[in-house]
Amino acid sequence: MDAVLHALADPHRRLMVEALSVGETAAGGLGALVPIAQPGVSRHLSVLREAGLVDVRRDGQRRIYRLRPQGLVEVDDWLDARRQEWEHRMRALHTEVARGRRDRQGNE
Repeated sequence: MDAVLHALADPHRRLMVEALSVGETAAGGLGALVPIAQPGVSRHLSVLREAGLVDVRRDGQRRIYRLRPQGLVEVDDWLDARRQEWEHRMRALHTEVARGRRDRQGNE
């Protein structure tokens, strides 16, 4: 999960992942989205590949990338657990606030 979070921490890589969420794209098309030179694009794509977020295949001279959504499953599971925990805490806070209001109204 750390590799995925590290990969997504960079705005250029997030932009590439967003583009790939629509469909397969050649490396050149992904590179056109970001204001960096081709070697930098290659490094970003390598990070995404190593994190398990993208697959690559050759098509002649081109490299075609596609999103691997299963690479995000572990992060989604982790976020879901945090979300459930905070929803539980917010419900408990709401209950305490409502109890405090009732207590104040009963003392008036």
